[in-house]
Amino acid sequence: MERLLLAYKQGIFPWYNEDEPIAWWFPNPRFVLFPRELKISRSMRTVINNGQFEFTIDKSFDEVINNCSNVIRKDQPGTWLSPDLIKAYTHLHTQGYAHSAEAWHKGELVGGLYGVLIGKIFFGESMFSKKNNASKFAFIKYVNHLQKKGVELIDCQVYTPHLESLGARMISKSDFTGLLRVLIN
Repeated sequence: MERLLLAYKQGIFPWYNEDEPIAWWFPNPRFVLFPRELKISRSMRTVINNGQFEFTIDKSFDEVINNCSNVIRKDQPGTWLSPDLIKAYTHLHTQGYAHSAEAWHKGELVGGLYGVLIGKIFFGESMFSKKNNASKFAFIKYVNHLQKKGVELIDCQVYTPHLESLGARMISKSDFTGLLRVLIN
């Protein structure tokens, strides 16, 4: 667990393919979201305001990480979340570093995300959705929550069109490293 925290503080994160050893990554450029740059489409504003989903934080970390591990993703065979990594993130959760955000529909967990919070940076790890817009809902609500707590950067790690549509963008390795030095306390 200490190695994992130290890695995050240096901007490094684990990446795993089934039947391969865990590798450590530091992409350049880095895909990030500055919370103040969050983009919420008109249709998502409607979803947020219509009461379709209920939002919680850290209510069901184990269920979120297990769903992230089991969800079938287009163009991604298997999962990078090995049992050892799930155990490590669960331990970080009990230590107050790893957190989950959940979207519920009629009492059922239908979307969510988890990651690691250190200083003023949230290192997003994975998200899942069982119902349209559920993960976007949880992400938007959690970004708003993090911004109120003073978080200034969300590390999305690698490019996805989904997160780009929400305002995430690429920054250089040197810019990211500079932000790490300032925002990790």
